[in-house]
Amino acid sequence: MNIWPVGWKQFWEEEDGLGTLEILLIIAVLIIIAIAFRKWIIQWIEGLFSTANSEIIDNQNNYESDKTKINPPASQN
Repeated sequence: MNIWPVGWKQFWEEEDGLGTLEILLIIAVLIIIAIAFRKWIIQWIEGLFSTANSEIIDNQNNYESDKTKINPPASQN
């Protein structure tokens, strides 16, 4: 009967592979959070992309107007 308590104590105090277990637990928690909030995350990312896309389009129009200011058309002489 003394084997079980001693074996359990040795198992509990052994720290081999503990870092790997912690990493796996962190990854599992991140996956669970991503699954739980997937709709919110997708909406947030779509909002970021639409904002970036509209800013790119607006800046392209600004570059076209800046191009004529920097390099005015040649005068007709």
